[in-house]
Amino acid sequence: MQPLADFLARVTPPQTPALVIRRAALDANLAAMQAACSAGGVRLRSHGKMHKCAALGQLQVAHGAIGLCCQTVGEAEIYAATGIADLMITAPTPPWGWPRLAALASATRISAVIDSHQQLANAVASGGRFDLFVDIDPGFHRAGVAIADAPALAAAIANAPNMRFGGIQGYAGHLQHAPNHDNGRAAANAAFTAQLRALVAELGAAGLPPPQVSGGGTGTYSLDIAGGVFTEIQAGSYALMDVDYTNAGAGEGEWPFQPALFLAATVVSANHVPLVTCDAGLKAFHSDGPPPRVVAGAAPGSRWRSMGDEHGAITHPGFADRLAAGESVASIDATSGRPADTPREGAIVWLQPGHVDPTVALHDAYWVADEAGHLQRWAIDARRTS
Repeated sequence: MQPLADFLARVTPPQTPALVIRRAALDANLAAMQAACSAGGVRLRSHGKMHKCAALGQLQVAHGAIGLCCQTVGEAEIYAATGIADLMITAPTPPWGWPRLAALASATRISAVIDSHQQLANAVASGGRFDLFVDIDPGFHRAGVAIADAPALAAAIANAPNMRFGGIQGYAGHLQHAPNHDNGRAAANAAFTAQLRALVAELGAAGLPPPQVSGGGTGTYSLDIAGGVFTEIQAGSYALMDVDYTNAGAGEGEWPFQPALFLAATVVSANHVPLVTCDAGLKAFHSDGPPPRVVAGAAPGSRWRSMGDEHGAITHPGFADRLAAGESVASIDATSGRPADTPREGAIVWLQPGHVDPTVALHDAYWVADEAGHLQRWAIDARRTS
C-alpha cells in the first residue's frame, strides 16, 4: 500500500463530515485476524455491533468468518435479511425481542446468550428454536451469571423444549482496551481463562460438555487463542481499528492491524492564528474514549478538540503550550503570524476516530475507497435498529 498521506490525498468525499474506509487496509485486517484464528484452530465470529453494516459483514464471512455476532435484535434482522446465515446475539435479549428472534430462526441459525431462568422461559415461550449460551460474568458485572451458577442454567437449557445448549460465552469487555502495562491485561485474561477452563471441565463431568466456548475480542484475541479454551473469537474492532486500540497496544507490537477508518472534515473557518474550525464536532465523533487523531491535512502534531455539536477546532502544534498555559486566542492573534502549514478554508483535514463503535453509530454510510481514490457507498444499515 502507498503511504497513508498519499492515499488520503487521492480521496475526495462528496461531502463532509464523512467516514472513509481504506479498502486495502480493511482487507488486510480481515485477512490477518482470519489467519490468526485459523492457525490457532478456532472459529472467527466477527462482531457486527462495531460496523453495523451488512456489506462489511458479508465481506467478513467471505473471508472465512463462521457468522456474525449481534448486540441487538435489530442488527440480527438486518444481517439475516441480507443472507448472513449464522448469527449470535451476545447480549441478553429483552422480553419483546424473543418473538422477533423466533421469526428469524425459521430461516437463519440463531444463537443467543442468557443469564437467567426467566430469559430461558421467554425464549421457550416465543416458540423459536435456538442455540442458547450461558453468559458468564467475567468480573465486569454488566451481565452474565457467576461461574457457580452456570451449570444449573446449562442443565435447564438442555432440558428445555426446542432449545439446544450451545455452550458458554465469556466476553471480558473490560479488558479489551486495557493497556498491557506490566503484563496486567495478560494476567487478568489468564485468570479468567482459568475459570472458564475449570467450568468447561465441570460441565463435561456433568454430561454437558459445551459445544462452543465463545468470547474474546480484538484486545485479547492472541491471548484468547493461546489460552486453548475458546473455540470461537468474537473480535470486531480489528476490521477498522481506532485511536483507543492504538494506544492500548502502542509499543508492544501486539496489533497486526492497521487503521482503516478515517473521517474527512472540511475547514469552514480560518480567522484565527492558533486554530481553524472544521465541520466535525460531537455529532461526528463520539466523546467516549480518546479524542480523534489528526492524521493528514494539517501540521504534524495538530490536535482536534470539540467546539460543539457541529464543529471542531484543529489546533496548530506551535501554539499548544501557549494555549495550555491560559493565553487567549485573541492574544495569540494579536502577537503572532499564521504558520505556513495551517490548513486553509475549504481544505480537508483527516482524522482517525478515537472509539470506532459509537462514532460509527452517528453516521449513515461509509465511503469505501480503493488506492486510486475511487469511492463506493456502503450503508450503515443496522445503525437505527434495536
